[in-house]
Amino acid sequence: MARKGRDISGWLVIDKPAGTTSTAVVNKVRWAFNAKKAGHAGTLDPEATGVLAVALGEATKTVPYVTDALKAYAFTMRLGQATNTDDAEGEVIAESDARPDDDAIKAALGGFVGEIMQVPPQFSAVKIDGERAYKRARGGEAVEIEARPLWVEELVMTDRPDADHVTLEMTCGKGGYVRAIARDLGQALGCHGHVTGLRRIWSGPFDAADGLTLEQVEDMARTPELDAFLRPLEQGLVDLPELKCTPEGAVRLRNGNPGMVLAADVEYGDEAWASFDGHAVAVGIYKAGELHPSRVFNRPAP
Repeated sequence: MARKGRDISGWLVIDKPAGTTSTAVVNKVRWAFNAKKAGHAGTLDPEATGVLAVALGEATKTVPYVTDALKAYAFTMRLGQATNTDDAEGEVIAESDARPDDDAIKAALGGFVGEIMQVPPQFSAVKIDGERAYKRARGGEAVEIEARPLWVEELVMTDRPDADHVTLEMTCGKGGYVRAIARDLGQALGCHGHVTGLRRIWSGPFDAADGLTLEQVEDMARTPELDAFLRPLEQGLVDLPELKCTPEGAVRLRNGNPGMVLAADVEYGDEAWASFDGHAVAVGIYKAGELHPSRVFNRPAP
């Protein structure tokens, strides 16, 4: 049975409030637009705030490119305590009277920049033998989670409100856990640590400052006013090179076949997207004057 709803495509930027899940936000946005399909680019913890980019319709095909993009977080770290969740929601499992000074904190940050190996928190959505780690952790099981690579572009200290707290900003790639950064930084400083507040400032091309609140979404639900805030799906492709295709190439690409594109600053084997009259037609691999599609956008030709 076909899913009911509108064939509407694009991105909506939400400034997620604390106390709600990313899935709940997506469901609210899908309802507000009466959309057939919706998804998001990168889960935020329930207590975290900030940019959550929600994709509707054909824009869901661009989600991986936003998920893979750099993201920036501002967070507050509580020194002197470790918790089982690595945030303020968990139980305190270790304490220390040590309080490193500002210089010691700044010196330690360098060890968390560049290509690092990170073990996700016990309470995380990482799958262990097909089951989410947080489900096992809630049952009292200590799970072994393998370290995984993470690219950290920048990690800087922005404030020291008091001896027990420090605020930091981090720019990182896909799959980063701020809670794990706070945990590991606390260990490196010899004082323990956990996150008490977390906000995603921007994610790829989307900025929290431009986001709607859930209250605004509810107030404008099912109206053209809300539709006006929808951003084109092409915004999810800004990190890929754009290739213009010929009219004949556009027809072939829409049918899932390699299509001719105009020469641009790409090399054989590069991933790119093809446009016709400013609208995305397909994403694929560039080979000798043609784009070989991996994703095709099923929208009416403009």
